Amino acid sequence: MTQERDESATDQAGDDALSEAFWAVARRLRERSQETLAPWDITPAHLRALRTLRRHGTMRLSELSDHLQIAPRSTTEVVDALEARNLVRRRADPGDRRATLVEVTEHGTDVLAAIRDTSGTEAGRVFGRLSPPDRAELARILALLRDQGDR
Repeated sequence: MTQERDESATDQAGDDALSEAFWAVARRLRERSQETLAPWDITPAHLRALRTLRRHGTMRLSELSDHLQIAPRSTTEVVDALEARNLVRRRADPGDRRATLVEVTEHGTDVLAAIRDTSGTEAGRVFGRLSPPDRAELARILALLRDQGDR
């Protein structure tokens, strides 16, 4: 029984250390991202929405919410902020006038290009120290955890 408790305590300590390391890297990514984005007065959440719209094209707010995996109200707030900076525009959905479409503006496309052209992406600076096989393994593990959700 004592051996089982010792193993359980060791597993818990290992999980705690893993969690702390994960959050430290996440904080570093967020801080570097905020530094990179400061000249454009946008947040990492704004950038994520812009990149999603660039990658997937014009979409309804509800679709953007699904892609970002955030609440519809939060999506509205992000789009409001991007629209105030002329990075996206809303327009009526011709197929359903009750729905609103969101698309990246020309200025939004230019800002995305400028961000990409800065001295490397925040992720590249953080993960660039890893070997290509280690990066691939980390990507695989993170995708597995992301896709499992709270199961």
